[in-house]
Order: sequence, then structure tokens, then C-alpha cells
Amino acid sequence: MVKVLFFAGLREALGAASESLALPAGIATAGALRDHLAARGQAWGALASMKNLRVAVNQQMVGLDAAVKDGDEVAFFPPVTGG
Repeated sequence: MVKVLFFAGLREALGAASESLALPAGIATAGALRDHLAARGQAWGALASMKNLRVAVNQQMVGLDAAVKDGDEVAFFPPVTGG
């Protein structure tokens, strides 16, 4: 199982702040997990189409090529602007 967290506008678009799911076979990176979730369609597609999507694995900011394994916490952050 992995715990997936969604923040800011992404959380609002998906209607969920988090989800626990069994890590599917063949999913070994944060990018592959993102693509797996995006394949659900509709609002989930924002995960794949969002430019500058940030990701953290176990509270460490990483690239989409970072390894993901059973027991990890993966967080997705949309780009944020402010001032």
C-alpha cells in the first residue's frame, strides 16, 4: 500500500485530500504512479497534463523518476502562485 496525498487546487479538483492504494504491479516511480492515477480519466487527467507538477516521496521533494515502493507516502503538488 502507498498513501497518496493531493494538495491545493489538485485536491479540490479531485475531491479528495488523500487515498491509500495497493501499488500496482509495474509501478516503480512517482511518474508511473502519476500516469496510473491520471488514466482514471476526467479530473484525474489533470495529474498528467499539469505543467510543473511537484512530487514528494516520504516528505522529500523529488523528480518524477524517483523510486516508489510499498509503504511510501507520495504527495502531488500543483504549481502555486502567490504574492
